[in-house]
Amino acid sequence: MQMMFFCPYWGQQHVGIEAFAKKVKAAGYEGVEMALPSDDSKRERTVAVLRDYDLTLIAQHHETHLRDWEAHKQAYEQCLRHLAAAKPLLINAHTGKDYFSFEQNAALIELAGSVADETGVRILHETHRGRFSFAAHVTQRYLETLEDLTLTLDLSHWCNVAESMLEDQTEAVELALSRCAYFHARVGFAEGPQITDPRAPEWQDTVVCHLQWWDQILEYALQRGDMVFPIAPEFGPFPYLQHLPFTQMPLANQWEINCYMKDLLTERYQSKL
Repeated sequence: MQMMFFCPYWGQQHVGIEAFAKKVKAAGYEGVEMALPSDDSKRERTVAVLRDYDLTLIAQHHETHLRDWEAHKQAYEQCLRHLAAAKPLLINAHTGKDYFSFEQNAALIELAGSVADETGVRILHETHRGRFSFAAHVTQRYLETLEDLTLTLDLSHWCNVAESMLEDQTEAVELALSRCAYFHARVGFAEGPQITDPRAPEWQDTVVCHLQWWDQILEYALQRGDMVFPIAPEFGPFPYLQHLPFTQMPLANQWEINCYMKDLLTERYQSKL
């Protein structure tokens, strides 16, 4: 099974897409994860730049936040179809809202499945605060009910929501690990979605917890016979990345941390996959 590492455009938008693509390629990533411009011509230009640098695209959808469900559904479908037109490796979707009913969120997931079938572009659903998948115990019901539901797993959000390392929710976590086809390699903790620096000794127990989850995800992928498995080191910018008060100096460097996570996981798994 081949691992592919994707660099998030989140936190790097100030660089510009061409400079970003050049930087990402030089750092050894296989692709990028990013939202695409809503304008068709700008979308195509972005895709062309990535193609020029031989970078694979994971298209991200996070824009739909409408409270009215019918309007939300319409906007969600429009966004997914716009992204699918770029022919990415997959679409990573922030789907639904935490306050929508189970039936409403399930309908959005099924809609995404229909778009995926029509376009031939796989759509995964990210575990994320504020969405249908905001917590382990809530997502468990969706996974048990919707057999085709497949996740982009970002367990940092669930740690934050549950104010724990999910020690008492092993059944829900295990089910999610088995249904994951892409994960965000960010490390969260009981009081937040991102530790300050995964290289720091005070965070090593928390890092190991996430590493063990990621080990299990890849074991499930091997058992399924997956040929390729995408991973995005996704430590984010402020306010995920803490700053000093008053001076606004960041406590760490986002780019360096994500490159560190890529190298850490490459070394951990290259002899096992």
